[in-house]
Amino acid sequence: MERFSIIVPVYNRPDEVDELLQSLTRQTDKGFEVLIIEDGSSVPCEEVCRKYADSLDLHYYFKPNSGRSETRNYGIERATGDWFIIYDSDIIVPPQYIATVRSELAKHPVDCYGGPDAADNSFSDVQKAINYSMTSFMTTGGVRGGTKNKKKFSPRSFNMGISRRCFEKVGGYKNMIGEDIDLSIRIQQAGFETTLIPEAYVYHKRRVDLKKFFRQVNTFGRGRVLLAEMHPGSLKMVYMLPALFVIGHIVLLLAALALAFYDWRWALVALSPLALYVIGIFCESLIKNRSLKIAFLSVATAYIQTFGYGLGFLGECITHKARKAKQEELYK
Repeated sequence: MERFSIIVPVYNRPDEVDELLQSLTRQTDKGFEVLIIEDGSSVPCEEVCRKYADSLDLHYYFKPNSGRSETRNYGIERATGDWFIIYDSDIIVPPQYIATVRSELAKHPVDCYGGPDAADNSFSDVQKAINYSMTSFMTTGGVRGGTKNKKKFSPRSFNMGISRRCFEKVGGYKNMIGEDIDLSIRIQQAGFETTLIPEAYVYHKRRVDLKKFFRQVNTFGRGRVLLAEMHPGSLKMVYMLPALFVIGHIVLLLAALALAFYDWRWALVALSPLALYVIGIFCESLIKNRSLKIAFLSVATAYIQTFGYGLGFLGECITHKARKAKQEELYK
């Protein structure tokens, strides 16, 4: 029977690690080990890990801070399993997760898989709204966990599994923005098959601060431009939608402002697509979450998600070309 090694990089998140380890004690399939890799934290979780020494095959490591990519590689190098499961520290794992993955891999053997994320009932309203915006097809978030072509799915490292033989062939994470997407692309380029296992979901707490959420998705947008340069052909139309979303909003707002000088009714017509989009977000979130407060918050988080990503993408397109031109001029 294949054994799983769960790798969790951690930086100043002892409370999150406590919840994650507690959820792992409830797994129906016990065939796994857990490696907690402390990345130079000033608030370590070693005491938390000691609580679970008798209930989990748990290994705790502390290393100097070097970022999550090198921290994941550090953990994998010390793992003993046939499969490496990579989690972020801010998740809770449903009891059937390991059993589900083992069953799916037995029926459909692959070398790398990813799973979607969901919001647990215990999450705050802001966390549920952020989860909505990162998983809904009203934004581009739903593309990650809802693709119909499972074989083209690119796993993300908050919930990702990779076989030992695949990892040893492809190599580890690179210290860069979008490191998990880069790894998924390299896995597919090496001829290994990736897939989505929809039933292998986790509860992802994400950010509870909207400002931090904006910075996170803005980084995602910048990273997509850098990945496109590293892997030509990897930039698809769907990744440019948030940038077009930002441009479209600016055009419609300017058009409405110009039309308002002639007839305010035409200004309302120009703004009607935006109104329909907001209503669509509100209604879908209300149906999913059954909460007026979360529905209102979802409008805000959806705009933060799309504008944050879109502005990051556009900003990197502009500054990246400028930096590259300057470097070429200096080289000359």
